[in-house]
Amino acid sequence: MEKRLFALTLALVLGSVFLVHLGASDETGKTLIRNASMVLTMDTALGTLEDADVLIDGDRIAAVGRGVTATGAKVIDGRGKIVMPGFVDLHTHLWQSLIRGCATDEELGGWLGSCVLPLQGSPVDGTDAYAGARLSTLDTISTGVTTVTDWSHAFNPDFARGNLRALTDSGQRFVFAYLATADSWVAPEVRRVKRDVIDRNPLAHLMIGTHPASWNVANVEASQKLADELGVPLNVHLLESKADPATDQMGVLRRAGALRPGLLANHVVHATDAELDELAAHDVRIAHNPLSNMRLASGVARVPDMKARNLKVGIGLDGGTNDTSDMFNDMRAALGLQRAQSTDAARYPTPADVLRMATLGGAEALGLENEIGSLTPGKKADLQVIDTQALNFAPKVDWPSQLVFTTQPVNVQWVFVNGVALKKNGKVAGDTGRVIADAQAAADRVRKYLGR
Repeated sequence: MEKRLFALTLALVLGSVFLVHLGASDETGKTLIRNASMVLTMDTALGTLEDADVLIDGDRIAAVGRGVTATGAKVIDGRGKIVMPGFVDLHTHLWQSLIRGCATDEELGGWLGSCVLPLQGSPVDGTDAYAGARLSTLDTISTGVTTVTDWSHAFNPDFARGNLRALTDSGQRFVFAYLATADSWVAPEVRRVKRDVIDRNPLAHLMIGTHPASWNVANVEASQKLADELGVPLNVHLLESKADPATDQMGVLRRAGALRPGLLANHVVHATDAELDELAAHDVRIAHNPLSNMRLASGVARVPDMKARNLKVGIGLDGGTNDTSDMFNDMRAALGLQRAQSTDAARYPTPADVLRMATLGGAEALGLENEIGSLTPGKKADLQVIDTQALNFAPKVDWPSQLVFTTQPVNVQWVFVNGVALKKNGKVAGDTGRVIADAQAAADRVRKYLGR
């Protein structure tokens, strides 16, 4: 009798534990963020709401407003919190966490020569790529990034596969820009990647990466041909350094037929008026990378002039030439560079402008504005919850401005991608200790390949 009673009690306890662990959200697929002090929707029709609720149902935003109810939903207390869309990192190289701090006294050419180009033909492999990219994905999640555009150098097929595994394992929404060449193995491998990896993952998108330059015409033309075949855009580094205009980058793109809507151009620092006009006429999208441009002494992108031409512009972290995945810091730099250069505090962009560039602006640049970038009911549930009750954030004065000027990754408490919580109560999901150890081992190998 006692044994049967013990067994029954144990079963009840274990069942209760199981139900608690499972949670109502897992049963219903619903999460309700209740009484958020501010909901920054980035949707002009909804605006910014106070003391409002956000309901996630499955992978979608189901409702935004006051008095939202949802039976069986997991509830997150939103008091003292700001709910806003997740950040869209429009340009990065995730593997480059392995070379953080490399060649900090070099401009672009010197940095590439010291930290990247020696890896071509080296034994760097998928294990190394996975370790670096996995570290970066966890880091970007911690700062509220829900979508990454990862321009992979794809030093070899195994490296690209490791890179893609890390992206897939991250749970983030991603665009993978596969660096293509005219080499015979590239097109078949990229076709396989699209068929077997990208098309099977609702969070994944593909671009073809290339580098327009007078010495790289064959690879650019092969890349554009492959992009046309697969129906995906090109993704290029354009006019980044003061040396780039001499390589006829615009001419190479023009002759390859690559200047077209959807082309994503990274940096665009040294563009003339005529070149900006041409980019705007072809609806080319631009990834602004302020921290990277500062670190490499590349210059200050003409963001106000891009705005005047209605170019679609978002913000990128740019991997190893940023050394940080802090999107808040990137927004501050995007704003501060223009003010410092112009000595005009009213200069575009404002805090509201950089918040839009980092969210809906990035989504528009990727052609994903109907899916992500704002807290519009029906869109994918990619969002973040920020704690304002912290020493670095309080007190409340102008919260939208404080998001840009005072926020740090530690303030990001929750991050959802496609309705799945990747950061919960301030902690990123995953074995961070193991990820860091693996990244260190990979960085040690890469340093040897670089001869450093």
